[in-house]
Amino acid sequence: MRTINIHEAKTQLSRLVEQAAKGEPFVIAKAGKPLVKVMALDAPESGQRQRLGFMAGQIDAPEDFDQMGRSEIERLFGGEA
Repeated sequence: MRTINIHEAKTQLSRLVEQAAKGEPFVIAKAGKPLVKVMALDAPESGQRQRLGFMAGQIDAPEDFDQMGRSEIERLFGGEA
């Protein structure tokens, strides 16, 4: 893996980031001491994101979930729910 000094990384950041995104990670060093590793994210493309229902069947909520702690909440806030 290539090590780039911080000054060179600042002057060539766009090119280096583009290469890292294509699978060529690199390390940024300051005074010869490695500081950070830059590499592509393993994230889904925007069209592949699935949010709603992503844990379907993995979580069980009790039937009275919406009533849990009701008396405590009413006591704390002094009103009817």
